[in-house]
Amino acid sequence: MTERLVLYDSYFGNTAKVATAIGEAIGAVTKKVDDVQPADFEGLQIFIIGSPTRAFRPTQKVQILLQEQKGKLAGVRGSVFDTRIPIDKTNSGFLKFMIRLFGYAGSKMAKAYQKTGATLALEPTGFAVVDSEGPLADGELERAVAWAEAILPKA
Repeated sequence: MTERLVLYDSYFGNTAKVATAIGEAIGAVTKKVDDVQPADFEGLQIFIIGSPTRAFRPTQKVQILLQEQKGKLAGVRGSVFDTRIPIDKTNSGFLKFMIRLFGYAGSKMAKAYQKTGATLALEPTGFAVVDSEGPLADGELERAVAWAEAILPKA
């Protein structure tokens, strides 16, 4: 039985680093989406999932996993995160236009997350990478920990 679960997909290791930091901070099992088993969702109370932003959306593996859980996670709470190049850090006018038009993976994941029946307890957020392959921007792992700790029940 898994009470706290952090799932992620990662291309260059940046999303994996964020997921690992989040999992350690909240005492969760952390797994790549490829490794998840149906039993991982039994007894689940907190569920966080992350993806790199690829073509303005989450990876296909993350999209499929959330679709497979549609209506199955009532009573679970958590959130979603993505890794991204912040709009203010790009010099490409075209990329800025596309980001404004299509956004990042987090907003799309949040909609799919809510369709699972789980409660989105934290606003989706994005963690900055310096370039398309990384590394993470300074301070992002610490920001990820603080963000995730806000989901824990208050004592």
